[in-house]
Amino acid sequence: MADAQVHDSPTEWVKEHIRVYVESGGREGHLWRGTPTLLLTTKGRRSGLLRRTALIYGRDGDAYVVVGSQGGKPAHPSWYLNLEAEPRVEVQVGAEAFTATARTATAEERARLWPLMADIWPDYDAYQKKTTREIPVVILERS
Repeated sequence: MADAQVHDSPTEWVKEHIRVYVESGGREGHLWRGTPTLLLTTKGRRSGLLRRTALIYGRDGDAYVVVGSQGGKPAHPSWYLNLEAEPRVEVQVGAEAFTATARTATAEERARLWPLMADIWPDYDAYQKKTTREIPVVILERS
C-alpha cells in the first residue's frame, strides 16, 4: 500500500489537516482541538485507489478505536465502506506509521467502547441521536 499514490479526503478542512499532519511527520495535526487524531488509509472499494482521512481515536489496550459517525448523517462514511470491503489498512499515529487490520466492534465491544469514545468526543452521542443507523465503532489492530 505504501508505494501507491494516496488520495486525501475531498473535504477541504480535512485535506488541510492531513497535509499538516503528513508534512510535519505527525508533530502537528496529531492533536486537533485538543483531541488525538490518526490518519487512516483505505483502499477504495470501487476505484481501488488509496484514500486517506483523519479520524479521532481512542485506545483499547494495543488497539486503536475510531468511530464511523460522519456527523450523524444517514449513511456510513466512505472510509468505513472501504474497510468493510478490504480490512487491511495503513495507519499513522503521530510519527509512527503501520499496517493494521480493521474490524467492526461486536455488539459487546461496542457497548464497552462507545462510552470511551464519547468521553473523548462528546458529540458522538448527539450524532447517534441524529440517525437511525447504528454508528459503527471500528477496532484497528496492528498486522
